[in-house]
Amino acid sequence: MDLIRHLGYFVAIADEGHFGRAATVLDMTQPPLSQGLRRLETQLGVELVHRTRQGAVLTAAGRQLLPRARLLVDDAARLLAEAQRIARTRGTVHWGATTALADRILTACVTALRTEKNSGDAVSTTVAATVDLVSAVRSGLCDVAVIEHPALVDGVEAGPVVKLPRWIVVPAEHRSAATERPVFPMLADLTYAAYPRAANPPASDTVRDLLRERGLDAPTVTVHDDRSILAAVAAGTSFGLTTTPPSDIPGVAWLRMAPQAVALRCRVIHRAGAEEQADALDSVLYRERVR
Repeated sequence: MDLIRHLGYFVAIADEGHFGRAATVLDMTQPPLSQGLRRLETQLGVELVHRTRQGAVLTAAGRQLLPRARLLVDDAARLLAEAQRIARTRGTVHWGATTALADRILTACVTALRTEKNSGDAVSTTVAATVDLVSAVRSGLCDVAVIEHPALVDGVEAGPVVKLPRWIVVPAEHRSAATERPVFPMLADLTYAAYPRAANPPASDTVRDLLRERGLDAPTVTVHDDRSILAAVAAGTSFGLTTTPPSDIPGVAWLRMAPQAVALRCRVIHRAGAEEQADALDSVLYRERVR
């Protein structure tokens, strides 16, 4: 029996409290997940999970063994990630960027990594949610990443916070677009097109708190990238925040409202040994900061 894989089943079931949700997280169907847990229980000689109509409930033995199982699964993931990193082609820098980062800044970061002193490395880019980037750097899958702040950064090295320009985008025909000094409550008839909260809960909550402080408590529609934000705005139903600078996009108007408050707060995180790459990215962010 593949002990680590089956321990991963157990950890996923414990985390989700439900066989169906655990199967979804593991990208598998429920029957082999249930069979795998039974094999693990047979191997260990104890019952780990009570199966109920409401979901999966850990037994006393399951509660005692879960911390050790989680440690083994996490250590195996780190071992695999480190082995993959070592096995990669020498000289490749693996870095990541939050989906909120503007395209122009993203490509500037790639250029900086390519031309960084004593480097001629190939550059591999991953664009993902902040929580996924932190996990990738922590496990060694990424050397360095630009993430949104605030975020939980345990287990990685983190640089200073830098504010990058971000704009409010609204439908071109909206009354706020024709107002000399628009204010946030004017957007109350629109939904807020925002990234999923799960992508980075602290940053998502910070923005929502900011909008409420400014007198705006708009319902949210979930989007996954800047294109989706601009599409929702052009449809005439939503407003959003974007690092994409003002440009001639049909149906969309850019508002410069509370620039310091709505600025995108970013920071560079990195694994041990990737200090030079982190410094190169810090320099890019510093050049682009809100002045």
